[in-house]
Amino acid sequence: MSKKSGIVILGIFAADTAYKAKRLPHIAETLMGSGFTLGPGGKGSNQAIAAAKAGGKVTFISRVGNDPFGEMALAAYAAAGVKANVMKMDGVSSGAAFIFVDEVSGDNAIIVVPGAAGLIGIEDVDANRAAIESAQIFMTQLEQPLEAALHGLSMAKRAGVTTIFNPAPARAIPDEIYGLCDFIVPNEVEAAELVGHAITTDEQVRAAGRTLLDRGARAAVITLGGRGAYYHTVDQSQFVPAFSAGNVIDTTGAGDSFLGGFATAISEGQTPIEAVRFGSATAAIAVTRPGTAPAMPSRAEINALMASS
Repeated sequence: MSKKSGIVILGIFAADTAYKAKRLPHIAETLMGSGFTLGPGGKGSNQAIAAAKAGGKVTFISRVGNDPFGEMALAAYAAAGVKANVMKMDGVSSGAAFIFVDEVSGDNAIIVVPGAAGLIGIEDVDANRAAIESAQIFMTQLEQPLEAALHGLSMAKRAGVTTIFNPAPARAIPDEIYGLCDFIVPNEVEAAELVGHAITTDEQVRAAGRTLLDRGARAAVITLGGRGAYYHTVDQSQFVPAFSAGNVIDTTGAGDSFLGGFATAISEGQTPIEAVRFGSATAAIAVTRPGTAPAMPSRAEINALMASS
């Protein structure tokens, strides 16, 4: 049997339309903004590009429309070195996202319409069985239908592939999914939604990590924004400080950049704590730039930040 290698990611592509302003408009109000960008996005797509730019060998499974946004997606994968197992569909548009970016803090609020990627199903996972079962890492999220994510995690787990699950956007998930997760990686908002209590103090973070393991996950990684990240298993618990790479411009792709870096490091055999640090450095650079996929740093940039810190 050949050695497993590479990272397979199941997720959506969405064209990011990002608007920068001092605040969100009220209903029936027109508000003048201070900036606009258009580029490739979607959690799975962002994670695939982040992982590839960080040095990972990446295959991305998705669907796009046969339209200009779909062409944007395929061009982005070619530029980043991502193998695109992506179905182009006629008669349905590619996904798109509205992103509000606070012009002062860089914080964001997002509305996503999956479009063609909303039609991803079990059949897409089955069509990529060979890629998934031969991979070292399988990673997915919750922007595509839950059934596809669950089927992909189950397939990967049965084949002995390391699984990474990003439960985002936050929503209720079936109990069975926890046992399929070698690593469950929510941010603090998503973790709070899953465990049913605030994630404000260190003890609340620790309690959330324990709950996620009690439900069946082998390891929990909770990302905490500027506070860093928390790694928890049955025999190891550790807060990992955030890196600083300059002024924060846009936090939109922070979680995706972390996950791309984390998956790459795990695929290379780094320890989970080393992988959390690598993911944190990846995210620290990404948030100093506007946009999502275009903000993802190169391996050389990540290595340089880690060496200087």
